[in-house]
Formats: sequence, structure tokens, C-alpha cells
Amino acid sequence: MKKVLLTISLVALTVMTAVAQDVTGKWKTVDDETGEAKSIVEIYKENGKIYGKVVEILNPAKKNATCDECPGADKGKPILGIVIIKGLEKDGDEYNDGTIMDPNNGKVYKCYIELDGANKLDVRGYIGFSLLGRTQTWTRVN
Repeated sequence: MKKVLLTISLVALTVMTAVAQDVTGKWKTVDDETGEAKSIVEIYKENGKIYGKVVEILNPAKKNATCDECPGADKGKPILGIVIIKGLEKDGDEYNDGTIMDPNNGKVYKCYIELDGANKLDVRGYIGFSLLGRTQTWTRVN
């Protein structure tokens, strides 16, 4: 009986940990150079891939900003609502093989994201090799 209870407890703990360690949800973005909180990005799954869109802009002066330098169909659109993370796929503990766009300058970078605990997300944009890039740490919004 004790073995059965122990097994059930371990399975339940594993399931709860897996659910708690999900990248989906809302995240506060912070500029890695200035430390300023910039926006809230909602990360979601669609067709088995991970995407992220801007759902709130924290600086009142930039709430109506448009993505004037963005490529393609995003050019000239409001930053609020724009999808900046596209097509990430789960690979072990990280999600990669997708892109992230900086809506301030329209540049698109390769991207990977990885949880650092339950409430921190390391987001890395890079060109070519992941060594040639920069990382921001976003915090989960409840």
C-alpha cells in the first residue's frame, strides 16, 4: 500500500511540475540594456509551435506606436497586438528554431527561449550562432 501511495504521489508531482514549467502565459519584458519594463507579451501555442504577441505596452508615451521598420505585412501596424515570436519548437528544456522580431527597429533574429525556474524566461535573439546575440530575462505576470 505504501508503494502505491508513493508511486501516485510521484506521478502527481511530476505532472504538476510539468504543468507549472510551461512557457505559455503572460510575460513582462525588460530591456536588457536599460532595465526598463517595456511590455507584456503573451506566449501561446498554435499548431504545436510557440508564438508570442505584444498584449500591453507599459510606457504610456508608446502605447500607440507603430512598427514602421517591420518587414512584410507587419510594416506600419500598431506594435500592440503584433506577433514578435514565431514558430518556436520544443527541444528538450528549450524552445528554438523560430524567430523574434524587435518592433523598435524591425530586425528579425533567430531565437530560443528557456525557463529559468517557474517565473523567469530567458529569451535570446541572435544572428548566425547563438554566441552572437543577447539575452533578456522576462518575468511571468499572474
